[in-house]
Amino acid sequence: MATTADYAQLPSLHTDYSLSADQVAAYRRNGHILLKQVATRDEIQAYEPIIAGVVREHDYNTKPVAERDTYGRAFIQIGNLWQMNEGAKRFVMARRFAKIAAELMGVQGVRIYHDQALFKEPGGGHTPWHQDQVYWPLDTPNTVTLWMPLVPVSEEVGSMTFVDGSQTLGYMSRQAISDESHKTLGSFIEGKQLPKTNYGAMAAGDATFHAGWTLHSAPGNPTDTMREVMTIIYIADGVRIIEPDSKARENDMKGWFPGLAPGDVAASALNPLVYKD
Repeated sequence: MATTADYAQLPSLHTDYSLSADQVAAYRRNGHILLKQVATRDEIQAYEPIIAGVVREHDYNTKPVAERDTYGRAFIQIGNLWQMNEGAKRFVMARRFAKIAAELMGVQGVRIYHDQALFKEPGGGHTPWHQDQVYWPLDTPNTVTLWMPLVPVSEEVGSMTFVDGSQTLGYMSRQAISDESHKTLGSFIEGKQLPKTNYGAMAAGDATFHAGWTLHSAPGNPTDTMREVMTIIYIADGVRIIEPDSKARENDMKGWFPGLAPGDVAASALNPLVYKD
């Protein structure tokens, strides 16, 4: 069993990742961006076994993939790994990742909303079209998700597909991730002929960043290997909680902002400040 001393030997992930003005502008225009080697090969080799181990420990799926609903087929989903394992905590709290999030959004500080491991099993299904922020009771567009493969992702699995500029459309539907959201939002995207981007194959340690309102989906996994992805959701420091207008947002408020209420600053013990300029 790993000890605190063992985790102290892990790469710090503290050094800066240089963003260009063009990259920041592209993110703000499109609502998404791919950044290469946000984590190095050595860093991924150190953290991947830890994160994968936590996922295996907390994966309580008992049904075969084919017998689950659309959401259940999409991925194994484990949240707040940073509370479960000291090594995972070092990864989630990484200053490097948080500084990128702050610079892309143009804010001085960011907090963790929560993290999620999203492991798409061999034969796993597609992730329907959706906007993340339909789940989040937050009074701000300043949210961003880091999506980082911990293993190489082939062209046939690929990155997520993003609708360019869709973050400017705001709150489009209360539909949670489902067959219905895929049909409704897919019809809207095709009807408006909105431009889409898929970044294709990604190396372990590459990362996409996308805004909370950016429409996106992901293909299934036709390969015989697990698509291991770690995500971290950041929110601007100082944003406030709004009155939940759906059961999903009510559940998120209770789960990720314990002890807080609408109107409060979104800064519970589960939302540590991870970067401040």
